Amino acid sequence: MPKSKRLLELMMTVNRKRRFTVKELAEEFQVSTRTILRDLQELSELGVPLYSEVGPHGGYQVLKESILPPIAFTEEEAVALFFASHALRHYTSLPFKEESAAALQKFYHHMSSEVRDRIDQVKNRFDLVTPVRQTESPYLSILLEGAVGQRVMTIEYETKGVRSQRQIQPIGVYAQNGLWYCPAYCFLREGIRVFRCDRMYSADFDTSGLTPMDLREVHLGNRKEVLQGETETMPLLVELGKEGVQRCEAELWLVPKLRIRDNGTGWLEGKVPKRDLAFLADFMISLGHEATVQQPAELVNQMVTKLSRMMSKYE
Repeated sequence: MPKSKRLLELMMTVNRKRRFTVKELAEEFQVSTRTILRDLQELSELGVPLYSEVGPHGGYQVLKESILPPIAFTEEEAVALFFASHALRHYTSLPFKEESAAALQKFYHHMSSEVRDRIDQVKNRFDLVTPVRQTESPYLSILLEGAVGQRVMTIEYETKGVRSQRQIQPIGVYAQNGLWYCPAYCFLREGIRVFRCDRMYSADFDTSGLTPMDLREVHLGNRKEVLQGETETMPLLVELGKEGVQRCEAELWLVPKLRIRDNGTGWLEGKVPKRDLAFLADFMISLGHEATVQQPAELVNQMVTKLSRMMSKYE
């Protein structure tokens, strides 16, 4: 086997095994232990994070930060991946902020000069604009880890100006309009709630011994169930103009209820949590003439009250 091919296969093998001995690798690749030692030295110099252990049960292991084997990309694929990561720069907080920046730098500097030139030309002609928020969401990584590991977490959370401790089990994290949200099962409210990540002042894994819920089938993929985890709901029916439809298309929580006609107009129909009526009233008012609320009557009453208070300031 040519040395270049052996090194590539060796890189993939050590990433897969995680722990191994020189003798095991020598037998698998049918080469001497001295050859394997030289190959491992070369992999280490290339950046594969190997760690050797001495003693009767010693050997090698790959550290947590394992690296992927070389992957060949076409020019179009390379440019697409670069800008997929580049677009995240608008977010002040990311689950993998340092890693994303490091990957982007590696991607750029290891490309050919022709591809780099093309990227430089495209930078000022393509963007995915996201509102830049001044708030920080420093606990995205641990919240994501808790969601994947099905673990209960304790957070300090502020809502309506009051801070309190909550025990939650995260379902995931998602960004919308520059802000990060974490749908989670709240053990205090005994139901799924959506938490603003920038309103969390602490987040860590719970040590009280509280038994986690079985939420393996609840994730951001089944958006409707996650974002409407509420028992007390009310029917919603809102007629929308063309611009109203476009505004609602940008709202993740409204998309499952949105119906669009061939002429571009549409309507909202479905169930909404009763506790969200105040927020929904503000949103419907912001749509102006592009939205006509037909149901529920409680939502119409809240809108009338809010508009009356607003008008009283200018009388």
